Amino acid sequence: MKIKFLLYIIPIFFVACSSGGNASQEETEGESQEQEVVGNADTELEVAKTAVFFTNLTDGSEVKNPITIEMGVKGMVLEPKGPINDNAGHHHLIIDGAFVPSGQIVPTSETSIHYGGGQSTGTINLTPGKHILTLQFADGAHASYGENMSSTISVNVVDVGPAPVSE
Repeated sequence: MKIKFLLYIIPIFFVACSSGGNASQEETEGESQEQEVVGNADTELEVAKTAVFFTNLTDGSEVKNPITIEMGVKGMVLEPKGPINDNAGHHHLIIDGAFVPSGQIVPTSETSIHYGGGQSTGTINLTPGKHILTLQFADGAHASYGENMSSTISVNVVDVGPAPVSE
């Protein structure tokens, strides 16, 4: 009877020991995976630490001319055009257009306004109707920081028209 008991116990002991080693390895691998996830989360947090945004307008805002644009930036230094400094630059407003890919120069036109003086506010006039506004942050030489440093919203410009005439 003792021999039968040992024959059952010894294999269980070896299985437990060998799986214990694997469990320890799995825990180590699990910890590595957890560290990798934390590493990825930290990277995402780093990206989230920089942002550009409209401070006075939200997507779908109804606005009237003249439209005041208030621009904000997080995690970067707002400075005028000129020397290229790390983590620094200025705002650009693109009307009815999308972000400028990273490294490309933000064009200058009637629909691409540069705030190269380091301004955080501006005033524009738009035709009545729906418009897309894209805020783009770029370096001192107007090279775009790309999609991660852009923000796009839509606004609806309402035509106020002339004041009603009283009878």
